[in-house]
Amino acid sequence: GNGSANLHNARRAHSPVINMIGDHATYHRKFDAPLTSDIDGFASPVSDWIGHSKSPEQLAEIGVEALEASCVYPGQIASFIAPADHAWSETAATPPVASIGATPCVTDEAIANTAQALRRGDVSALFLGGRALRADALWQAGRIAAATGARLISETFCARIQRGAGRVPVERLPYFGEQAAEFIQDLNTLVVVGSKAPVSFFAYPDKPSYLPSDATDVLTLADVRNDALDALTRLADALEAPQSPKVLQASTTHTLEPGPMNMLELGKVIANHLPENAIVSDEGATNGMGAFAYTGYSAPHEWLMLTGGAIGQGLPLALGAAVACPDQKVIALQADGGAMYTVQSLWTMVRENLDVTVVLLNNSSYAILNIEMERVGVVNPSEKARSLLDLSNPTIDWVHIAQGMGMTARRSESVADFDQQFADAMQQRGPHLIEVILPGYAHSNPQG
Repeated sequence: GNGSANLHNARRAHSPVINMIGDHATYHRKFDAPLTSDIDGFASPVSDWIGHSKSPEQLAEIGVEALEASCVYPGQIASFIAPADHAWSETAATPPVASIGATPCVTDEAIANTAQALRRGDVSALFLGGRALRADALWQAGRIAAATGARLISETFCARIQRGAGRVPVERLPYFGEQAAEFIQDLNTLVVVGSKAPVSFFAYPDKPSYLPSDATDVLTLADVRNDALDALTRLADALEAPQSPKVLQASTTHTLEPGPMNMLELGKVIANHLPENAIVSDEGATNGMGAFAYTGYSAPHEWLMLTGGAIGQGLPLALGAAVACPDQKVIALQADGGAMYTVQSLWTMVRENLDVTVVLLNNSSYAILNIEMERVGVVNPSEKARSLLDLSNPTIDWVHIAQGMGMTARRSESVADFDQQFADAMQQRGPHLIEVILPGYAHSNPQG
């Protein structure tokens, strides 16, 4: 269900997660009680490591092993299965002390080869993901760009990027495959750091899956398991790069256009009021693009994305961020379709009095799926097929849903409404929801 979907997302984000899974008492399994199931079968697709407690004495030890496995750089999903009788039985066993392994660094040869490639003066870019998108690593990438003229490009969906005014700006690879391929088609050299060579999110008829052109030399300096900061720092030094980047992001306030809400004005409002060190959990889907574009000019902040494509991450991710960082304002930029998967997160935010502002983007549609249908050639879907992606029959009233869970909630139907309501929310602590009414999806062939 939703738990497995979000463990998949966490695994794609290389998040360090310990997943302790309870099982029936060992002597009870043979009776095939209603909850007996293939736990390994459920856990395997979303785990990097699976352990089993063999005895009460071993339970703590297997927990320590799970901790060690979860901390393998940059992070792994470590699941371990604990039978109930192992948990309730007394034991005198002393668990070992966890030993966290060192982070692998790239070789001197890899640094030298990459530096040589970038010195050629060709059209080049660094393709950055994972830990390479933290502020300290981006500073080093900015030094490399200053020395070589290389573009800095991020994954389309990265786990976490530290961005905003005063930080090193990065271009974001477009979502649609043909746009992404065009975006990088003129590159002679693409250096991958903290990621892998870019591929299309989905396969499409007559469109490429692997995005770099045949003429592009793709070099992997550091994959996701290598220390990205170390690799970028050593590469910058090998290039004798300046100590500071040449380009840092400027700060800008955006002029609003009054009238009904749309994704661009939404983005401007959020950008104008985003506080310093805010954390944005972005599951905005089709209506979140404006916010990402405009907030690049906002105060320094962190942006968290949906790495695995399984919707329903945005609200629980915001919840977790607020628990982990109680002194930072958290904004959940949440599409209505994805919110329906994990709506119970609103109740937990209220119960724990978390400082989360949910910006609920209500276009009453799974709009991205309509777009994807058209892209695979379904240009004339039946009325029944369209209805499967429609969320307007009945209309979902997010203000009342949030209020029913004890959360303060308001609705915005105009730019002026949202500007005032979002500004107010940024000045207050605690959980809030703002339902933003946005245009629905217009099919390219509405007559069917």
